[in-house]
Parts: sequence; structure tokens; C-alpha cells
Amino acid sequence: MDLDKAKQTFIIEAHELLGAMEESLLAVEGQADPAESVNAMFRAVHTIKGSAGLFGLDAIVHFSHTVETALDRVRSHQLILSGPLVSLVLECHDHLSSMIDGLQQGDAESPDSHAEGEALISRLLPYLEGHPGAESPAGSALATRAKGTPPEPERGSWHISARFGPDVLRNGMDPLSFVRFLGTLGRIVHLSPILESLPQGPDFDPETCYLGYELDLETDADRQTLEDVFEFVRDDSQIRLIPPHSKVEEYVQLIRELPEEDRQLGEILVAGGSITAKDLEQCLQLQRAEAYEGGRVQGRLLGTILIEEQAVPPPVIAAALDKQKKFQERQAHDLKVVKVQADKLDKLVDLVGELVIAGATAKVLAALSRDGRMLESTAVINNLVEEIRDTALGLRMVQIGETFNRFRRIVRDVSKEMGKTIELEIHGAETELDKSIVEKLNDPLMHIVRNSIDHGIEPMEVRRARGKSDTGTLVLNASHESGSILIEVSDDGGGLNRTKILAKALERGLIAEGATLSDQEACSLIFEPGFSTADAISNLSGRGVGMDVVRRNIDELRGNIEIDTEEGLGTTIRIRLPLTLAIIDGFRVGAGNASYVIPLDMVLECLDLGPFLESEEHHLINLRGEVLPFLRLREIFQIPGEPPSRERVVVVEYGDLRAGIVVDKLYGEFQTVIKPLGNLFRQVKGIGGSTILGSGDVALILDVPQLIQSAAAVTR
Repeated sequence: MDLDKAKQTFIIEAHELLGAMEESLLAVEGQADPAESVNAMFRAVHTIKGSAGLFGLDAIVHFSHTVETALDRVRSHQLILSGPLVSLVLECHDHLSSMIDGLQQGDAESPDSHAEGEALISRLLPYLEGHPGAESPAGSALATRAKGTPPEPERGSWHISARFGPDVLRNGMDPLSFVRFLGTLGRIVHLSPILESLPQGPDFDPETCYLGYELDLETDADRQTLEDVFEFVRDDSQIRLIPPHSKVEEYVQLIRELPEEDRQLGEILVAGGSITAKDLEQCLQLQRAEAYEGGRVQGRLLGTILIEEQAVPPPVIAAALDKQKKFQERQAHDLKVVKVQADKLDKLVDLVGELVIAGATAKVLAALSRDGRMLESTAVINNLVEEIRDTALGLRMVQIGETFNRFRRIVRDVSKEMGKTIELEIHGAETELDKSIVEKLNDPLMHIVRNSIDHGIEPMEVRRARGKSDTGTLVLNASHESGSILIEVSDDGGGLNRTKILAKALERGLIAEGATLSDQEACSLIFEPGFSTADAISNLSGRGVGMDVVRRNIDELRGNIEIDTEEGLGTTIRIRLPLTLAIIDGFRVGAGNASYVIPLDMVLECLDLGPFLESEEHHLINLRGEVLPFLRLREIFQIPGEPPSRERVVVVEYGDLRAGIVVDKLYGEFQTVIKPLGNLFRQVKGIGGSTILGSGDVALILDVPQLIQSAAAVTR
């Protein structure tokens, strides 16, 4: 069971990494310096490969290793990340994603998946070996470095500083023999003996070694090989190995490529091959010898010792410290984030909803009891419940940017398929709304974006003829407005052809001959089932399936959709949605014996109807010089009985529209738990849901956008 949980964690993290990889891939084509994006892609594939290896997922390891090697060559500037390579890596990304999905379903590699993976690998091979610009031996070394093993050394001059201990000769060692052996490993470029310790006259002891030397060696040997030369004299001698400059750059690069793990500075340097374990132990012994005085650390830091003892160049130390810092920053971030399953959050919000209803009931009973202490206690409880409600709903709020970013890939692929050049701009990515709404919003946005690419943005030759740039622009924008979220999809294309829409609507019998429609009403015809103005059917559109689904899905989310278009200049589709579908602050009103709830964010003010009544016949009020339409709840819902002598009007706002709702009574603010209507009542106009009052009665939640539209229609 623990293994299954670990594998599920791997699957979740792999999808997150693949999402980040796709985002970097789509951004890299427009970047002047794509180094950071390329590094992010490499880290994602490298992490997936390493984690897959822990579970023995050889197919994923094999495939991701090939992709990783190609990305490594891009990082080392051996390859240019051109458009065809970006497209190929995107296909590899999709294949990795499908393999992870297969793993979740219990089959990581089906025969079809294996064949697809091998086909992609064969297409990657020209970027790796056997072709112009393919992987050189240095490129192979880069692939080895990705595994965290020390790099193969290049030719260069190592500087060896040796100070032999006084007992070296007594122990049977000859300092010159080391020089001769080093000569077999490469070419000694320079040798300077150090004789400053050599005493004069009677103080000279022929059995004591006073010798040292500075030596430059040009060799292909790695650091460990050079360390092994001095294996038997290291304990009582001081040996320093300083790598060539090219080697320093390679050590720095390798340290940057190491996985971010909880390691000490010395462990990072050993893993990066810049020092050996013996080097580290010697420096630690020196540090411990200096360390304590009066119970407080007085010695030098390890990095300082390594630099001052010339064991490691400063750039390598800096790279290791930077790697350590990045892990600490990531760990600090991870500690602040707890992953919770979505169904648990949904359950929590449901329970909070029931708590709100129970709190309202307690408040009613406390009011009936007229007990001051009881009223005070229930008031405190209700305040706490309100805070819990807001916190619980906040847990389900997510930024819409993640949904928007998914369309970068769609815009790129579809525009290339249609031979168009389109740039996607995203604004308001940090805007938050309920996760349940985000999940249901993806399909409607998909239809709208595809239509904008297909119908909206013109082919390049048409754009040139109209004096536009070759590159079309598609904009996704999100913002908060009047207690709702506004999502806009805009393009700078040709706009909707009103004449063509009306002709098609007349042909299909949707409008009568000679009918006069406003621009908004004409544009709304595209939401009719089966409606299409496309001249030809394509893979994307032309069958009239899509926009009617968009409106139906938006209606189910208690939102509305409108179109603003100008022929030849472009189209903007606006979607307004509630921030949440669970619990809202409401304003309770009454008409007859029934109670109704208006979303509080849409309420502007409440007035007595009499002084502001402009025209009873045309349903108009005069609100300080502004004439607004109004409607009566009694008339809408056919409530029997005479209205009270003093009617109230609630002024509401939705988007740019305002209207008045005339009611009998005003009860005030009310925490409202939204309960969906049954299938029988979903087609009832003006009602968006129901809620339970503290008394146990049911109150209907008014659909303000529909009511405002009805009020506007009455005044025509």
C-alpha cells in the first residue's frame, strides 16, 4: 500500500513537471535567451527519469533519457532549439504524458505506446549522433554528467603543489619517483623545486626530507587518478591539486546539474567530482582542530578552508553554495504547501454549508427565546462560522492562469495546422475563482479559442490586404467585476459578418423576414444549435457544433455570455461567472409569503419605490437623474394577493447593466448555501438555485442577469 501511495505521488508530480516543461517549451520560441527555459525542461525530464528508475519503470527511463540527452546538447550550445526540434520535443512530452497516464491505469507501456516511443527516439537520433551537428564525444560526456558522475577530463594543465613530510624518506618513499610516475600520465610542462626548508651545516639530517615542488602537468587523467598517485604519502604530506581553468567550468556546470537534495557543502563538492572524499576528510579534520575554544565555534568555515588551502577554486565553491541555497528555498516553499485531494475539499465545503444552515437555525431560535446571553453566544458562533466559510471557500480558489496556459499549446498547434501565425497574450492569470468552475470552464474556452483561430483571425494574405500585421493576436483576459469573474477572449481578426449571420438565420427560419435585431441579438444567433456561417467544413469547425454547447455550459455555471464585434477589426467574447457555486453572501427579500435571496455583491442600494417611480406603465424609475427599468417579483412569479402600500426596490448591477427589483419586504444580509435546482425546475427563468433558511423554509435564489435582461425587455 505504501508503494502504491508513493507511485501515486510520482504520477502527480510527473504531471506537474510535464506541465512546467510544456509551458517552458511554448515560451522558448519567443525568447532571446532561452537558457533558463531549457534548464527547466531538462530538470523536469531528468527528475522524471530518476523517479521512474526508483520504481523500475524501464520504458519511461529509456525514453526520458533520450529526450534528456537532446536537451543536454541544447544546454551546452551544441544544438539550436529550432522550430522543428521544439515540435518534436512537444511530441515527446505528449508521449511521456501518455506513458504516465498508462501507469496510472496499470499499463505503462502497451505495444502501441512502445512503437510510438521508438518512432520518436528514431526521429531524435539525428540530433544526437551520426549526423551533421550531432553529438560529439564531448556531447556523450554531457549525457554522462546528467547521471551525476564526474566528467571525463579534457586536456589542460593541472597544477600540483607537493610539500612532503619529514619522514617520507624513512618510510621508503622517493619524492622524485612521484615526478617520474606523473610523467607517464602526461607531459610535465613546468617543475620548480621548493628548497626553502633545507637547513644549513650541522642541522642537515640526510634521512629527513626537506623537499617540495610546484608542478604543472598536462594530462587526460581525472582528479581521482592524480589523488591515487600520492596515496601512500598523503597522511604526512601536503598535496594540493588545482584543476585547469576549463576543468573549473566543467565542475561548476556539473554542480548546477546535480539534483537538488539535502546535502552539506562538502557532499555537493564530492558528488560534483571537484574534490575526493579524502580531500573532504582532511579539510574536516583541519576544521575540527580549529573548531572549539570556550565551547564556541572559532574555526574557519569549510568553504574558506577549501579556498585558502587551494583545494577548490572559488567559482566551484560559489556554485555549490548556490545549489545548497536553492534546495533550502525549495524546501521552505514545500513546507508551506500541503497537497489535499479535491474530493476532501468538496466534502469540507459541504459540511461548512450545513454548519451555516445550522447556525442560522440557532440564531432564529435564540431570537425567539429573547435570552440576551443566548443571542450573544449565537452571534459569536455565526461570526466564527462566517470566517470558517470564507477560509474553506478560499481553499478551493485557484488561479485561472493554469487553465489559460494550456491554450498556448493549442494556439501553437492549430495555427500551424492552418498556416497562420498567431500570438497568444494572457492577462489576469492571477485572478482566482472556484476550482469547480475552472474544471467546467475548460471546454467552453476551448471552443471559443478554436473558433477565434479558425473563423476570427484571417489568413496572412487577407491581413496584408487589410493593412494588418502578418501575426494575428489572441488575448485571454480575466478580472473581477461586481462580485463575479469576467473572462474575455479577444482577437484582432475580421469580426462577425452581421449580414451573413442574418441571411443564414433567415434561411434556417430562426428569424422572420424584415425582423429588426440589435447587434447583440444578431451576434447571439451563433449560439443556436447547428448554426454555422463557415463556407466549408474543416477539422476545426463548420458543422455548427460548439457554440451552442458553450452557451449551455455557461448557463449551467449560472453565468452569461455576450459578444462585442466590429467587422474587419476583431471580436471579443465576454463570459461572466459567479466566483463560487457553493456559499455566498446573500440579501434576503420577501414577496407575498415567500422569501428570495439576491447575491449581495450585485446589490447597490435599497429604496422606497414611491418617490422614485417614473413610469408605472413602462416600468421605469428615476434614480437621481438616471432612468432604470424595474420589474416586480409578484408579477414574475404570479404571487397572489395585494401588494403592500409601501413597496421597496432593490437596485442591482451586473456588468454594465442596472435595474430595479420591486419586493414587499427587506430582511437584510443572509449567508446563503446554494442548493441546485432539480431537473424539473432548471428551465424556470429568473431562478438560479435555492437555499434553506434558519426556520427550515426554502428560499429561492434569484438569477439577477436574467432578471436584468427581462427588465430591459419590458421597457422596449
